[in-house]
Amino acid sequence: MFKNRPLLIFSAITIALLAVGFGQSWNVSLTILNLCLISSIMALGLNMQWGYAGLPNLGVMGFTALGGLAGVLVSKPPVIEAWTVGGSNLGLAALMLLISVGVIVIIRRLVKNKKIRNLLTVIGIIAGYFVVRMFFNPAVEAIEAVDSSRTGYLGGAGLPIIFSWVIGAILAGAAAWVIGKISLGLRADYFAIATLGISEIIIAILKNEDWLSRGVKNVTGLKRPVPYEIDLQESFWFIDLSSWLGSSAVDISIIFVKISYAIIFVIVLLLLIWISERALNSPWGRMMKAIRDNEDAAAAMGKNVKNRHLQVFIMGAAILGLAGAMLTTLDGQLTPASYSPLRYTFVIWVMVIVGGAGNNWGSVAGAFTIWFLWVEAEPAGLWLMEQITSNLPDENNFRQHLIKGAPHMRVIVMGAILLLVLRFSPRGLIPERTRQQYE
Repeated sequence: MFKNRPLLIFSAITIALLAVGFGQSWNVSLTILNLCLISSIMALGLNMQWGYAGLPNLGVMGFTALGGLAGVLVSKPPVIEAWTVGGSNLGLAALMLLISVGVIVIIRRLVKNKKIRNLLTVIGIIAGYFVVRMFFNPAVEAIEAVDSSRTGYLGGAGLPIIFSWVIGAILAGAAAWVIGKISLGLRADYFAIATLGISEIIIAILKNEDWLSRGVKNVTGLKRPVPYEIDLQESFWFIDLSSWLGSSAVDISIIFVKISYAIIFVIVLLLLIWISERALNSPWGRMMKAIRDNEDAAAAMGKNVKNRHLQVFIMGAAILGLAGAMLTTLDGQLTPASYSPLRYTFVIWVMVIVGGAGNNWGSVAGAFTIWFLWVEAEPAGLWLMEQITSNLPDENNFRQHLIKGAPHMRVIVMGAILLLVLRFSPRGLIPERTRQQYE
């Protein structure tokens, strides 16, 4: 049964996507497919942290947002005027920050008396803060004043956006290293709260530091790794293809672009699954499971539990950063206000739990299942409410209340699915395989 279950689940997902294509539109079906693929990568990252090592990361959206920021820093062209008026002061602020950190490190290493060391550390932090702000504040004011309706930020490197996927993974991994150094070793519930809080801090910075990401003004018009619809519509070969298919060039161009994205995303997803499966089935993966199941026993056998946790935490965060950069690439814009830690972190967690924590294919199945239902629950709920109240007049208050509440069907459906899976298949749709199942 275990061997047939993944085939049955992915067959059902394929049928559902085809049904949406034939019943609604292929544009909607392909949009769901692309978001399912990106969600699968997010679920793989969280599964690596939670399923492999038992680390309850509630900061999923923070790492995803850093990946999204990478899309701006890599693909947007630099704003020369902003660099001219604020670049020097910003560089000096960065230099002062490095000097301050260096001084504090030297103090911590050289001063032996604990009370004096702590006092000098506090003085160093306070002095460094004011020195950095002395250069940073004028730089920010000058940068954000440069044509703030269109720019007001530094821009990026002007490179192809595909490079941002690697940079997004590096940024998220670097942030995970800092967070892990501070938070790993805490009790599981404290660690979860710490990651959630740091995620909120990251997103708050993106929303408020206009010089970096334009804040809530958003950054639009990011470069694409696939053709633009208008360019396809003006190409003779594409016009001929549209005529052969018996549809307009506009409709076919939209579908062609979404299929192009899907092909790239599938390649990345399959590569990550291949790497994840090899890692999970290697001695390293078995060691991570042993640490997850019994930290004390693993530590008694000479394993450095904290370092291994840090390692897997960085790897999972890097995958989340990669997914964030891919999502920004698909959207063509960075909208910091759209990163909702409590809302979407919950959805990614449901994907991993429903799919099967500790199983890479389970995480992918959970991502496809949950995101499909998340998108389709609202129109299905609206249809259901209209059918239930079809005998009532349109102005009836009860009918209007039910129809307006249709979007909340998403949350109801997510909760119902989670309860059903935990009741009847507590290890998920595709459970983690045990040694007996391998044999």
